[in-house]
Amino acid sequence: MIFEARQGHPGGDLSVADILATLYFGVLRVDPKAPRKPDRDRLILSKGHASGALYATLAEAGFIPVEALHTYMKPLSALNGHPNRNYVPGVEANTGPLGHGLPIAVGVAIAGQIDKADYRVFAITGDGELQEGSNWEAAMAAGHRKLANLTLIIDRNTLQQGARVAEINDVEPLADKFRAFRWEVVEADGNDPASLLDALALQEGRTRPLCVIAHTIKGKGVSYMEDQVGWHHGVPTQAQLDQAMEELGTA
Repeated sequence: MIFEARQGHPGGDLSVADILATLYFGVLRVDPKAPRKPDRDRLILSKGHASGALYATLAEAGFIPVEALHTYMKPLSALNGHPNRNYVPGVEANTGPLGHGLPIAVGVAIAGQIDKADYRVFAITGDGELQEGSNWEAAMAAGHRKLANLTLIIDRNTLQQGARVAEINDVEPLADKFRAFRWEVVEADGNDPASLLDALALQEGRTRPLCVIAHTIKGKGVSYMEDQVGWHHGVPTQAQLDQAMEELGTA
């Protein structure tokens, strides 16, 4: 998709791909035939620049045609560089301005709590965007309101645009910070669906919001992209694309 569009964020797409696949095919109660069903679970991808991974997952899950992926970021395409709920079935919120997704998710979870609704709310953030203060206001509110219907998954690949997260503005100790805001916290291998499923199983029967710190590798599965800050965004050459497809087992 990125090769055809000549733009995109392959590193973050690949780090979050296993998280999205695990949620859509093992956790979320959603129906592609009724994407606005009132009792559906809600997923908000705060790191909206990883739209490529989200659209690919939505296509695999039946929300949009697979053929539409060839229009990714093309003029007038519904598949923008950042997801738009007005254009794409299954997208719950317009994201991309980093630090907005978790606050939106908290609001949706509060609405569910007030309505005594059965739906669950999931948010995925990058670790770099946790440098935004809006996330911590949201985390404090979620802990205060005991939003047991809310799960945050942090794509902890330790990189952001330009450098390591720790070099720009270190966010550690993440687990202790969320516990201080009265969240349940668990750590998982974010590139291993089994590990993610074990962590997400804690959502049942709890009385507080859950934070899953998912340790991932930026560019996971493509040797020359893995853990390389330069692939935060970028377009592979034909030779690099061929190598990536072979390494990912899709050639």
